[in-house]
Amino acid sequence: MIVSSRMWAGSALSAAGVLALGVFLWQAGRHADVAAADKPADKPADKPADKPVVEFSDDGKMKQPTGYRKWPFVGTPVTPNDMNGGDAPFPEFHIVYMDPDSFAHYEKTGEYRDGTVLIKELTSVGTKEATSGKGYFMGEYIGLEVSMKDAKRFKDEPGNWAYFSFGHKYPLKESAVMSPAASCNACHEKNAKDFVFSQYYPVLRAAAPKKK
Repeated sequence: MIVSSRMWAGSALSAAGVLALGVFLWQAGRHADVAAADKPADKPADKPADKPVVEFSDDGKMKQPTGYRKWPFVGTPVTPNDMNGGDAPFPEFHIVYMDPDSFAHYEKTGEYRDGTVLIKELTSVGTKEATSGKGYFMGEYIGLEVSMKDAKRFKDEPGNWAYFSFGHKYPLKESAVMSPAASCNACHEKNAKDFVFSQYYPVLRAAAPKKK
């Protein structure tokens, strides 16, 4: 087959065009990569401020706390009625939690820092028999109480601790006023370490730094 010079020239021009297009696209890609590398990275979004452990209304009432069941658990004392003449002052299970930052501080120092929050969730004594044998087994949630150490907010309270009760039956109150000092502080001050009954909480006993 005889190829005319015109046909050969056209083929050569087509090949040259393809080559030129390829070079153009390669250079464009390089420029895009360089531009992307030189462009400052987007600033990360500002981290939202940490939500307070507990919140207060403008009139000083504590709002019912949430999320505390994910906090470190420190103990569950129970003083049932049938071991206390049928009328125990606190016949429920008391499930006690401490806010995470204060627990971490306690692990380092063995002390309750300013801002410590302890939450006591009350459950009834349910059945006294289970497949494991006779005993005291948890029933239903029936109440919620909070103690908090805050030298600024509770500067006139013994040890700077204050106590709040959201009720002993559901539905709980949405907010609570501070309990009178005589109803809680007096007993805690007399019988507990820094107003906390650490001697009854094995998690706290184990977490405290060992004395040398």
